[in-house]
Amino acid sequence: MARNLPERNADFIEPMECLPAETLPDGSGWLYELKLDGCRLQAVKGSANVVLYSRRRKILTGSFSYIADELAYLPPQTVLDGELVALGKNGKPNFNLLQNFRSANATIRFFVFDILIHQGRELLKVPLSARRALLSSVIRPGWFVKVSEASAPPLRDMWRFVRSQGLEGIVAKRADSAYEPGLRTGLWRKQRMNRCQEFVVGGYIPSGLGIDSLIVGVYRGKDLCFTAGVRAGFVPATQRDVFEKLKHLTTPKCPFVNLPEKEPGRWGQGLTAENMQQCVWVRPELLAEIEFMEWTAGDHLRHTSFVRLRDDKDPRNVIRET
Repeated sequence: MARNLPERNADFIEPMECLPAETLPDGSGWLYELKLDGCRLQAVKGSANVVLYSRRRKILTGSFSYIADELAYLPPQTVLDGELVALGKNGKPNFNLLQNFRSANATIRFFVFDILIHQGRELLKVPLSARRALLSSVIRPGWFVKVSEASAPPLRDMWRFVRSQGLEGIVAKRADSAYEPGLRTGLWRKQRMNRCQEFVVGGYIPSGLGIDSLIVGVYRGKDLCFTAGVRAGFVPATQRDVFEKLKHLTTPKCPFVNLPEKEPGRWGQGLTAENMQQCVWVRPELLAEIEFMEWTAGDHLRHTSFVRLRDDKDPRNVIRET
């Protein structure tokens, strides 16, 4: 590692983002990691204790103090980036268990994939391959903290493993990439096994179990645009849980700029003024991860299914990914 790196005290650094892709580049110059179904986490060691931060700079140290304690050996002024993951009984990542991390069925792990500052030296412009080499020498094997392994091509072997294990997908990163805080440049890319992304929840249709379906959309600039009503994927317990999280966000105003629609659409995915009479609107603060078959020509979703709610991302950053 070069000696003339800029000096910088350890603090939270806005995470670099992955660009969603329908295919990943295959060849030399790329490193591949498993796409872990969790939440972004940064570990910051200043002059004394380790502090854990969420993607949105929320301090999580109190909730996961055992991870901070295990990283106490880090040298002062060091920052790690990675993913907080809950492993189910089958050993696979399970986001729903992470949301209820006190569950006895969950095993929490911090998978570290990058080091951004080391002993007061900023590494953001150092190539990823060199940062990863340093990371491997810094992290000690532990129970709660692991290094998220990266592999070189061939990509087909990685996909074969992901399919056989029923995992979420793959992240591809340029081996020579710098760390660009808050940016989604395409030097890091992700591909899921299924078509899936986060959508902003702007309303719901109620039922005796709390909700019958969610009304979701994405941002185009400053405008929230309706994309789908989502009914599939719920069970009674999920309907009640989602309702509990939404009922405090009720608002009289529809947050979607493109409603009502004139026609229900070919597959009934449109939302007309008549149908809107059933809707309860909410402030657009929560996200729902939705699986779907495809986008229609009218920017709606076909064959949607609810996966889970998320609150670890800024709704304003949710746009159409594919």
